[in-house]
Amino acid sequence: MILVTGATGFLGAEVAKELVLRGNTIRCTKRASSKFPAILQPYAAQIDWVIADLMNEDSLIDALDGVTQVYNCAAFVSLKAADKEPMIRTNVKGTATLVDLCNDRGIRMVHTSSVAAVGEAPAGEQITEKHHLDPTTETDGYAISKLESEMEVWRGIAEGLDAVIVNPTIIIGASAGTAGSGQIFDTVRNGLKYYTRGTIGFVDVQDVAKCMIALMETDISGERYIINGGNRAYKQLFEEIANCMHVKAPAKLAKPWMMEVAWRGAAFWGMLTGSAPAIDKTSARAASVTRNFDNSKIKKAIGFEFRPVSDTIKEICQSA
Repeated sequence: MILVTGATGFLGAEVAKELVLRGNTIRCTKRASSKFPAILQPYAAQIDWVIADLMNEDSLIDALDGVTQVYNCAAFVSLKAADKEPMIRTNVKGTATLVDLCNDRGIRMVHTSSVAAVGEAPAGEQITEKHHLDPTTETDGYAISKLESEMEVWRGIAEGLDAVIVNPTIIIGASAGTAGSGQIFDTVRNGLKYYTRGTIGFVDVQDVAKCMIALMETDISGERYIINGGNRAYKQLFEEIANCMHVKAPAKLAKPWMMEVAWRGAAFWGMLTGSAPAIDKTSARAASVTRNFDNSKIKKAIGFEFRPVSDTIKEICQSA
């Protein structure tokens, strides 16, 4: 039996769908309050849904009954300052519990981390799996939670766990809707006026799912892989989206000081309204930083060729 945690989320649902399309009958976890993803509705007969929470060990024990493979896609994600410590605690403790249970039962795991947990490369070089985030200087709650969760998997591997780790860049796809990375497309459609100088990696959600499944089917263990379809300057990305949506592309450069003003304003508004800020300190500053990711390790490991980012952008725009 194959288990997918976090299957109601953007990536988890795609992993579940890909597994079903390959002829598998799978088990997926969901919290009691979570809704079934629309993309999985046609495959209800092939999916055994169970109520489970990574913070509830007993529910995980039941979910893991008869399981031989786990795709761990579950994570608590929030930009709210008040959620920073709970997010770190939840993601790390939940991962640690799952790691221990899988290790005890001889279950193979593919763990979803993030490039947020990967460090910086020297100027002019691409970021690889050999770079590591410095926990003594990092302040972003999400990055810390991903780094410390990944460290729990490395602990498990040292204790005998059969596992690999994937570090996706920004995952995009039509099924995101207007949530998560879908906000980028929604913002451009509604009339984005400014762009930043930064560069970041993007990858199709289907490619991430396919890479995870391909890795699961190998005998590779104790490795991490950056999953990146291509690097894009934000200006280029916004222009591609705008052209696809037949709207005006942003033409004004948002300088770093302007981004500082933006995140502070968003934080103040979020404090007044109790809502998540549209942009936080970390993402505001990252928007002006050049981060290019090297995907050669995963391509070599499984012989994978990524879908062009431009093709995914077109698909998302056509579905909007």
